[in-house]
Amino acid sequence: MIRLFHSVKSSLRLSFAPRVIVLLILLCSAYLQARAQYFDIQGGRKRVNIPFSMVRDMMILKLNINNKGPFNFILDSGVGLMLITDPQLVDSINISNKRTIKISGLGEGDDYEAYITSPLNVDIPGLVSYDVAAAILKKDHFGLSNYAGMHVHGLLGYEFFNNLIVKIDFADSTIVVTRPKDIGRFKKGTKVPLIIENRKPYIRADVTFPNGTKSHNKLVLDLGAGHPLSLENVIKKHGLPEKFIAANLGVGLTGPINGVISRIKEIEIGRYKIKNVITSFPEDKTNEPSEQRDGNLGIQILKRFSLVIDYPDSCIYLKAGPNINEPFEHDMSGLEYYSTGDTYSRVIISRVEPGSAADEIGLEKDDEIVTINFKRVSSMTLEQIDALFKSRDQRSLLLEIFHDKKLDQVIITLKRRV
Repeated sequence: MIRLFHSVKSSLRLSFAPRVIVLLILLCSAYLQARAQYFDIQGGRKRVNIPFSMVRDMMILKLNINNKGPFNFILDSGVGLMLITDPQLVDSINISNKRTIKISGLGEGDDYEAYITSPLNVDIPGLVSYDVAAAILKKDHFGLSNYAGMHVHGLLGYEFFNNLIVKIDFADSTIVVTRPKDIGRFKKGTKVPLIIENRKPYIRADVTFPNGTKSHNKLVLDLGAGHPLSLENVIKKHGLPEKFIAANLGVGLTGPINGVISRIKEIEIGRYKIKNVITSFPEDKTNEPSEQRDGNLGIQILKRFSLVIDYPDSCIYLKAGPNINEPFEHDMSGLEYYSTGDTYSRVIISRVEPGSAADEIGLEKDDEIVTINFKRVSSMTLEQIDALFKSRDQRSLLLEIFHDKKLDQVIITLKRRV
């Protein structure tokens, strides 16, 4: 599940927020149980192909709501309730009936209120929705548009998966959906059991740490998490990894999320063993009683497979893709940044990691990156910028920075930190 990040979700290393979404689900549980909330295939078709865009490790679908749109929604299997993050949609999609709920424990005032809608007509080409309602926060806490560099309107999760078989081909950015009775040709690859609890999917996986110790883990299958892997409550059991970097993993609605980033020796999922995986370790905490888990398995691992998600039969199928053994790399600059402006063409630094390459040359929060190696960032995607900043240890890049009302040129030498 995607977690709210520092400033505007500045670095999708750890999945975001979920306390607010868990609370919304609890508050709306009677409403959700009364309606099935699902999608089905239109007419007599056996399968439907749905294109998606991969933007900074987020799967973005286009859909219409109440005959308005198209809107950009992140497909996020860690979300148990459709969430509209753009409050302006309240007026534009003509919601006939909505109720306001207060989200207790997160603060005072309208910032911590949400609308719960009546069922919406959610139109994904080839599919028809049934009783799919949504929560709309009255204030956009997530800043997904700034993080993505394009307008993002919300998150779609459980409702998309619970009635259909969903095959995701990351190589050609295509989703194929079919009904359970037509799964036949999808049954390829390694079958792994899936546990559905509180509208979220979990799998079991074995992790081997660098010191050789092992753990058996219950992990959220989380397409909305941009990292490879996050493990919770590990430090008190296994101690700090030998090599790590302290990190501000993000900011949730209730405060900072601190921890470390390191690597595990191996994770075993079904018959697949994936080695030397970059892993986030949030500070030890106690999980919400409704959500006992050991962490989540994110898209940077999942996208290395052709993936079939079968909620009706409580399983997934994994087939290795061509990039299964590519090494995992983390940002080597120490910069977190977001896009802003009418066309999201400006790139602003939101945080500089202490002791990093960027910190050593004096870059600061609120500096603007104007060019990288003489190329204007306004002509680049944020993904292209990300790729440059984790491209190679000791690589030097020439940056043009707008700082203190003037342009400066600096050379940053990337430094692998983990």
